[in-house]
Amino acid sequence: MAISHKNLLLSIVILCNTVHAYSRGPVYRPPDVERLTDSFIRLTVNQSCNVFFGGVNVHVMSNGANAELSLDKSSGSGLSSKNKYYYGFFNAAMKMPSGFTSGVVVAYYLSNFDAFPHNHDEIDFELLGHEKRREWVLQTNMYGNGSVKTGREEKFYLWFDPTKGFHDYSILWNNHHIVFLVDNIPIREVIHSNAISPAYPSKPMSVYATIWDGSQWATRGGKYPVDYKYAPFVASMGGIQMEGCILTTKDMAPSCSRSSPSSLDPVDGELFAKLSSQQTTGLEWARGKHMFYSYCQDKSRYKVMPPECNSK
Repeated sequence: MAISHKNLLLSIVILCNTVHAYSRGPVYRPPDVERLTDSFIRLTVNQSCNVFFGGVNVHVMSNGANAELSLDKSSGSGLSSKNKYYYGFFNAAMKMPSGFTSGVVVAYYLSNFDAFPHNHDEIDFELLGHEKRREWVLQTNMYGNGSVKTGREEKFYLWFDPTKGFHDYSILWNNHHIVFLVDNIPIREVIHSNAISPAYPSKPMSVYATIWDGSQWATRGGKYPVDYKYAPFVASMGGIQMEGCILTTKDMAPSCSRSSPSSLDPVDGELFAKLSSQQTTGLEWARGKHMFYSYCQDKSRYKVMPPECNSK
């Protein structure tokens, strides 16, 4: 069959913009955006973290630069930051476990549950394993002041295989907005509006990286639990970045101002108060092509939508 030059050129353009690698269909190449991770220094695990739980399953390597977190039948494992933060930029380069990973959850998140067990704040990345290796799901969530009864989950398919290499998972949290980024592409922005204000995280939080058994809910609502014949499940992490307003004394007010954008406070300053045009394009791309669930669209779950959904 003859193919015209025009059709051939169109085919090449389509191939250059998609990668047909996943069973769910074509995965589009992300647009170019500013590399926010280039604005902050990378820290070693030893510099930034302590063992949170499952110490026998935490393996620090390369002179403290990287760590492997393992899940086996005896325990999961995790790290926590040495500091607590009132706001900031937080990033970890992570590689997911390969093979059959149903029920496995790898989480990178901020929380203050230890200090405020009945009124805590949280900002979550949760990567959910799958019975098919390439179909890891990325879930984001956030809540403040103990508002856990309202789940604010949004779920995405990734545009890469997270088991093949390290990828950056970043959270920017300040008084203006919360931004979730993957490889510097914004995938979700929560603007600090009047509607979301009662549930907007406002108290100092620690940073955590964990791997654990989420069999009851993680993969297809608990249909596929963890199969420990494939254990241990190992998540690797490094490239840690933590930059922000640190809680220095238990009852002391923060020394960094949160009242307005200021060049004196770069993580809460003008450059981080709103997305750039490139970042907005990246956000629209991620949500248009890779998001498959948002709580604001779940009318079967919420007969009355949370107020921030109605303000969009």
